[in-house]
Amino acid sequence: MTSQQVEIALARAQRVCTLRGARLTPVRRRVLELILRADQPTKAYVLLAKLEQERGKLGPPTIYRALDFLLAHQLIHKVETSNAFVACDDAERAHQSQFVICEDCGATEEIQDDDIVASLRRLGEMRGFAVERQVIEARGLCPACRVGQRQA
Repeated sequence: MTSQQVEIALARAQRVCTLRGARLTPVRRRVLELILRADQPTKAYVLLAKLEQERGKLGPPTIYRALDFLLAHQLIHKVETSNAFVACDDAERAHQSQFVICEDCGATEEIQDDDIVASLRRLGEMRGFAVERQVIEARGLCPACRVGQRQA
């Protein structure tokens, strides 16, 4: 993501928080910025290390509180299989996401397919099960890795 795209995403996140009556504190904003600037999902302890380089000793609760806030306001998503975080492509709209993840380079892309969401709910209901949360992460090779063009 370019610096301009990051700034646009941060401004959008600020608007979302303001509309929801929430505070995007400097730490929360910086964590979101680090996630936006990352080229693949970022783990909590990597984020903590970067914050500590800038702000001194903080401790894990600081990063986890910031991540919890960003998740609660759907500004980021958790990639469950890697226990890492990515920025949300559509924070203004409540949605369920699916992810495609490259096994080679780790590139992760959010996709939103309402038909998948509806199908899983319908299939669950047919079995008497109320689906409340979905985690769909498809793994394979991104276009660049498929043709061997990814830079190491």
